[in-house]
Amino acid sequence: MTPQHFHPIPPRPAPARPAGPWTWLRSRLFCDRGTALTSLLIGAALLYWLPQLLDWAVLRASWRPNADACLADRAGACWGVVAEKYRIILMGRYPFDEQWRPLLATGLMMALLVISCIRQFWRRWLVLLWLGVLAVFFLLMHGRALGLSPVDTDQWGGLPLTILLSSLSIALAFPLALLVALGRRSELPAIRAVCTVYVELVRGVPLISVLFMASFLFPLFMPQGLSINVLLRVLVGITLFAAAYMAEVIRGGLQAVPRGQLEAAAALGLSWWQTQRRVVLPQALAAVLPGLMNNFIAIFKDTSLVTIVSLYELTGALSLALNSDADWRPFKLEGYLFVALIYFVFCLAMSRYSLWVEQQLNRGQVR
Repeated sequence: MTPQHFHPIPPRPAPARPAGPWTWLRSRLFCDRGTALTSLLIGAALLYWLPQLLDWAVLRASWRPNADACLADRAGACWGVVAEKYRIILMGRYPFDEQWRPLLATGLMMALLVISCIRQFWRRWLVLLWLGVLAVFFLLMHGRALGLSPVDTDQWGGLPLTILLSSLSIALAFPLALLVALGRRSELPAIRAVCTVYVELVRGVPLISVLFMASFLFPLFMPQGLSINVLLRVLVGITLFAAAYMAEVIRGGLQAVPRGQLEAAAALGLSWWQTQRRVVLPQALAAVLPGLMNNFIAIFKDTSLVTIVSLYELTGALSLALNSDADWRPFKLEGYLFVALIYFVFCLAMSRYSLWVEQQLNRGQVR
């Protein structure tokens, strides 16, 4: 009997993954009849409307800060209103000669936000950096030190105020929401009841009501002669409002963690806080990351409501700039499109960052 010899089969190359623009179009826009029909309808609408929009916004637009020229030729957009009023829109009622201070303060805050989004900088000293940048921000904005002239908070406005309110509200609301979410799942009835009442009470009223109460009703309960700055009251109101909604998002993530994880942590001898910090919270926060970012974006946009309490952020500063000048008042549309572009850029950046973080967290699950 002749011996059998083993001859291994040579390895075959991996199947080629189709790529290219045609593959992308076929998989995303024309994968079935319904999707193809929808894509064709949307494409036809874009072909019809985009040339008209381009003609109005660019080709026939007026770019010079001349109101008379814009009124004489109304065929296109008048971007001259942005060129004429951009400093008021971006800086509000802040003194004209001192506007380098909010510009520098906003630049520092934006740099801090970018650094905070990079994982390599997630160290303990980042908290100290936040405290230092916030101190410099308020020093530049408020003055009264280092030879800077004083500027009261009721003169702050525009983009610096929007960045300040949204950044501080998110930074303060997240840990509060985390504690409230854990409190709602607590086995202690008193803590669970307090957290539940807080969430249901705050979610039962609109943000405008919270801002009105913080600005006009809260001072009535203060002792005679004691007054709290309106900016601080508004900041507290937005923070409490955002924390209630954020807490429910986090609670959903906590409930999604299998109970077996808790039992395994208890079997290893981990304490309750160690279990939450090392086992439960990493999984829960990763699961609800899209919902958290949705709340962050909502907070950023909800800062536009502070105009009702005489704090002129971006949209309020635009109304302030145009209502005080009758020549430019007919061109509110162009001004609001400029403000909408600013909001869109910031919201798109937050959305793309959230998508990047999701991809990093799901890297081990991709096949």
